Amino acid sequence: MDLLRINNISKAFGSHQALEDISVSIPEKSIFGLLGPNGAGKTTLIRIVTKIIEPDSGQVFLQEKEMSAALVRKIGYLPEERGLYKKMKVGDQLLYLAQLKGLSRGEATKRIKDWLEKLDLGAWRNKNIEDLSKGMAQKVQFIATVLHEPSLIILDEPFSGFDPVNADLIKNEILELRDKGTTVIFSTHRMESVEELCDHIALINKSRKILDGSKVEIKNEHREGLYTIEYKGKLPINGEFDARDTEETDAGLVKAVVKDKSGEGPNQLLKKLLREVEIHGFAEKIPSINEIFISKVKD
Repeated sequence: MDLLRINNISKAFGSHQALEDISVSIPEKSIFGLLGPNGAGKTTLIRIVTKIIEPDSGQVFLQEKEMSAALVRKIGYLPEERGLYKKMKVGDQLLYLAQLKGLSRGEATKRIKDWLEKLDLGAWRNKNIEDLSKGMAQKVQFIATVLHEPSLIILDEPFSGFDPVNADLIKNEILELRDKGTTVIFSTHRMESVEELCDHIALINKSRKILDGSKVEIKNEHREGLYTIEYKGKLPINGEFDARDTEETDAGLVKAVVKDKSGEGPNQLLKKLLREVEIHGFAEKIPSINEIFISKVKD
């Protein structure tokens, strides 16, 4: 079932067409990667979903209801441009933001304590935001985003400014939220994070959607019949195997990528290779999301 439906959204700023007829369905209990190069229209789409701006045409539905100011309160939004009150204490800041989202003082206080301890910020509760490092302030803003337990969380570049340890900590929290039933829209330029986290993706380029679907299906659709092999010996230069990216490994083997030019499948390709060289490794080369991203944007 879809939690969020974006139907035929278009938006222009003067002569600049920021979005053109964008439709996306986001399944519940999933992590959805909203991808695209700088200026593609991702942030504009997020701002329309959260009703910061209105579209020129099209509609947004959350749980089959047209998006409204009341429904926006059910969303947790972490914008790329972070915004915390630097002179406020961490605990006071989180309490204020939680109450804006409808939590009682008592419930908000309990959740704040739990989250601060969970993200190793308990000792900083009574410190001003301006006394925190950038990474710590990022964690405070992440807590503010999820504190009211929204059904939909939108994270725009959530790992910006984090060291590897804290990035891994937040990644695990995102996965745990998904496993508990939260739907996450995840906008980022870090393709390795998309590989690790996302169940579904959509790619926007120059205001248009050019790719949409489950991550597994998209990767399968872009398979090219390429196989990574490690071998001893010398492949004949007769064009049959179309070896590329050849290099020698530390184990004294040759590593290369070969293409299944006949289209007969991996078993037949492996049989042909075994007649020529001693095979030590053989695996299909599935394209990464980063490779697909670059090829689609260039096209």
